[in-house]
Amino acid sequence: QRGFGVPLRVLVVEDSPGMRSFVRATLEDGGFADVTEAANGFEALRLLPRERWDLVVTDINMPDIHGLELLSFMRKSEAHAVTPVIIVSTEAAQRDRERGMALGANAYLTKPFDPEALRATARRVVDAHLKRIDSK
Repeated sequence: QRGFGVPLRVLVVEDSPGMRSFVRATLEDGGFADVTEAANGFEALRLLPRERWDLVVTDINMPDIHGLELLSFMRKSEAHAVTPVIIVSTEAAQRDRERGMALGANAYLTKPFDPEALRATARRVVDAHLKRIDSK
């Protein structure tokens, strides 16, 4: 919860319906009650300006706009520059992880991942983000 009973808003960007559903269920089981799904980067770009997001979880390898392009767009956007982003990807090479983190990701998980690892990572990055906001 964000405070005053407002649920945390999470956007899951993943082109695989099965993985998207798995990520959503994992986050909902972890207490993230307001999860929205986007099937690709274009859909995410359409949804981003419509809400205030507390967390974005994105795949890298998607058709059209991939996750790193989405992340780059977010970091250049005043409205989403500090929104926490977790990358979940099959790209396991250290250079892929470094590239994602250099673009501004808050965390990087390699598929397949343990559901509890995603929940713990999501809680950690959102808590850190909310503490930064509260300290301003």
